Amino acid sequence: MAEVYVDRIVKAEDTTKRIEFATVSTGGTPEIPGKGDSKIKRERIVKRASQELKDGMYVNLGIGIPTLCSNFLAPGVNITLQSENGILGLGPYPLEADVDADLINAGKQTVSVVNGASYFSSSQSFAMIRGGHMDISILGGMEVSERGDLANWIIPGKLVKGMGGAMDLVSGCRRVVVTMEHTAKGKGKIFKDCKLPLTGREVVDILITDMAVFEFDKETRQMTLTEIADNTSLEEVKAHTEADYVVCPNLKTF
Repeated sequence: MAEVYVDRIVKAEDTTKRIEFATVSTGGTPEIPGKGDSKIKRERIVKRASQELKDGMYVNLGIGIPTLCSNFLAPGVNITLQSENGILGLGPYPLEADVDADLINAGKQTVSVVNGASYFSSSQSFAMIRGGHMDISILGGMEVSERGDLANWIIPGKLVKGMGGAMDLVSGCRRVVVTMEHTAKGKGKIFKDCKLPLTGREVVDILITDMAVFEFDKETRQMTLTEIADNTSLEEVKAHTEADYVVCPNLKTF
């Protein structure tokens, strides 16, 4: 059968398997990137977002901050992590001695797998996502609108490697959680209408920032402030949020 597809075979001179992001574990809790106030904000987001992961869920975590959420699960919570490049049953970052150039996640980071993990084609992975078999996806965001629109895949004029799987994830997963810092260089990122090209319209179920948690009602298109960070005031949230929203009567702190 091979001769139907193959015209010639070329022997490569350099067969070294290159690793783009050699991500390893030191045996402790993975370090949250950043310094000073930025690190504190990200840690707050990660720990709050991890509370959305419930026992038995099939989960897809986006690149960056979302990837860290699985390290802060509540006691007794076991989840199954999926990666768009074809893995179901992702484990923690490997020890340096166990790094395998063929074992990476969708962000090209080296990973490990848990007992019972399976491998399959990227097309099968996206069939799982598009078929609604993933319980939840946690993604990063650049902008979110008051209707739950999400922009997170491109900034016009900036070079990107590709759109990735975000558009499929926000339309196929049963629940979409977006994590991002509330402001960038002092300017808000939650608008009436997103200014960047959209990843999806009315797809966000919950938005978690370092200042607040918002939930979106898909039927009424209502954005509700449900939680506020313990070091933040309602006035501060309002000052940095262009979108219209209502405040939950049972507002909580996190």
